[in-house]
Amino acid sequence: MIQAANIKKIYTTDEVETTALDSVNLNINEGEFVSVMGPSGCGKSTLLNIFGLLDNPTEGTYQFAGDEVSRCSEKERADLRKGNIGFVFQSFNLIDELTIYENIELPLLYLKTPSKERKEKIDAVADRLKIAHRLKHFPQQLSGGQQQRVAVARAIIGDPKLILADEPTGNLDSGNGEEIMNLLTGLHEQGATIVIVTHSETYAEYAQRIVRLFDGHIVSENMGS
Repeated sequence: MIQAANIKKIYTTDEVETTALDSVNLNINEGEFVSVMGPSGCGKSTLLNIFGLLDNPTEGTYQFAGDEVSRCSEKERADLRKGNIGFVFQSFNLIDELTIYENIELPLLYLKTPSKERKEKIDAVADRLKIAHRLKHFPQQLSGGQQQRVAVARAIIGDPKLILADEPTGNLDSGNGEEIMNLLTGLHEQGATIVIVTHSETYAEYAQRIVRLFDGHIVSENMGS
């Protein structure tokens, strides 16, 4: 699914050059569940952005589902993301002006899914994530845990090949955090490929493999629980 070789990412301003990732090599197989850990500023989110085709590496190669994508244009990356990659963010990233139904529907609109099929998919995923009774509400009317469930629903509605979650429990209490991790575990058991960034040793252990970053380098890999 993912083959990253000698990935380097350098951010340059007029005065400072910062190396966020330095010679990162990492393969993730289809159907695998991987946690990425490390202190703030170690390059975790940068790596996730490259995996999610939100950014290109400065150097190195990145193959996604067998295709070399490390030098794709912004439009090419956007086209590849559609239907292939689902994102779950720490801050939910829901659109306040849209209902829960409309938030979940967005990826299907980009995919030009017919209206009847959109409704069937949204009803099914909302029922699965226990938010069917909230579809007519707006994000600010929901609890943090419910909003993150909506974010997960939006991430998986297009049946993506890869789910990327950046600190998905970061704004949740322990009870809701555990619910979201159990939800991701269930998706993995149904065949999803999942990569999460987390600061939590407890939540990292839900994954099959834990990758630890420090100062832009992978310093260790070990099996989860």
